[in-house]
Amino acid sequence: MFPRCRTADEPFVIPPFDVQVSDVEGFMDELQEFQSIFHDCFARSEARAHFLVYMVGQYSPLARKSIEPMALAVEGSSSRSLQRFLSETVWDEEQMRWTYPQLVADELGEPDGVLMFEESGFVKKGKDSAGGARQ
Repeated sequence: MFPRCRTADEPFVIPPFDVQVSDVEGFMDELQEFQSIFHDCFARSEARAHFLVYMVGQYSPLARKSIEPMALAVEGSSSRSLQRFLSETVWDEEQMRWTYPQLVADELGEPDGVLMFEESGFVKKGKDSAGGARQ
């Protein structure tokens, strides 16, 4: 029951994508517009800027999406400031939890509702994987 791009032996095979520069024109403008929707979740402009850097890093083609490679890949950012953003910045979590579902409902909602799901599980490699329990 695997899609054609996945097999039982290699469950994480990702099909190749032929993405051209023209396919992503305007992406940064759209990402900045998306990020601006969450401005109310951060009290300071610096935190808002770091939030954008973090999102750019997550969308980057980096093999490792840890703080240092992401910060080094985004011009004008630093590892220390991005780490401080993630570890010390106070986010308005209630506002964030309200804004995201509202955004999805506005874009995809129907009068009888909208279904949202997020699968964060992963395939275990054996019976004794450390940290392999579902959350």
